[in-house]
Amino acid sequence: MNAPTRPEPFSLQRRDPKGGTKPLTSWGFRNETDRLTDVLLGSPAHLRHLSTSSLSRKHLREAPCNIQVAQAQHKELVAAYEHFGVKVHMHQPTPELPMQVYARDSSVMTPYGAFITAMANWWRRGENYAAIRTYEQLGIPIYDMVTAGTFEGGDFNVIEEGCVLIGCGGARTQEEGALQVKDWFDKEGWETRLAFIDEYYVHIDLMVVPIAPRLTAVCLACTDPGIVDWLKAKGHEIIDVPFQDTMALGCNFMSLGGDRVIAPTSSRTLIAQLKARGFEVAAVDMSEISKTGGGIHCMAQALKRVA
Repeated sequence: MNAPTRPEPFSLQRRDPKGGTKPLTSWGFRNETDRLTDVLLGSPAHLRHLSTSSLSRKHLREAPCNIQVAQAQHKELVAAYEHFGVKVHMHQPTPELPMQVYARDSSVMTPYGAFITAMANWWRRGENYAAIRTYEQLGIPIYDMVTAGTFEGGDFNVIEEGCVLIGCGGARTQEEGALQVKDWFDKEGWETRLAFIDEYYVHIDLMVVPIAPRLTAVCLACTDPGIVDWLKAKGHEIIDVPFQDTMALGCNFMSLGGDRVIAPTSSRTLIAQLKARGFEVAAVDMSEISKTGGGIHCMAQALKRVA
């Protein structure tokens, strides 16, 4: 009989500066397409529609978010995770953190622990400190903290095991921060690739998100052809998400593994393609909450996946 796994001791810097950091035994994941068992979300209890990107500014001008509807939509999202048997963990909401619903931005979970990012907007930087408290409460050690420049979690895109696509748009993730994170994972033996994107697209996970092993959703209309060729050279089949769907956060979904996906109802092309391949898709209306700047993938931080 195997001895029970002991939880990892909490620490603020678990990363071995020389590389070769040992993976966690109780938390983490190898890729973004294995079966999701635990997810971290942020509460929309204090959500406000702020000017965080050109997309959120557009909605502020034309049709600001109805906060009550947005909060109801988030409850439906939580219910979808629970329907699939995923354990939902929540950041502790506070009035000072109105954008904490986007749990992917303030930290990044890795096989070695979580790393704390460095938010670009001053009114969101408190989310980084709150994330540290959350990980301490969960017993998940901190791999390291970004210190060289701004970096947000939507720009850390695990394409497959040991391979990450790091977005860099300048406005939200600066090149200095991207290069620091790249150096960490180069030393761990990962394949790392920088994707320089226009700041209009906010994060790389607006346009490229893994669905299943070697199956990736990509907005071909706005993704660098070099990135597309790189994915195809790795044997990835591409599902093209139309530009208009992408601008409505239609390429921003969550793979649960096991051919199951949570996607926004607006992403009709992607949903049809997935169902044709036999995927089980939970379609959730995110139309109001996404006006504040992010989608389903932006709202979730995978804490644990199992093969």
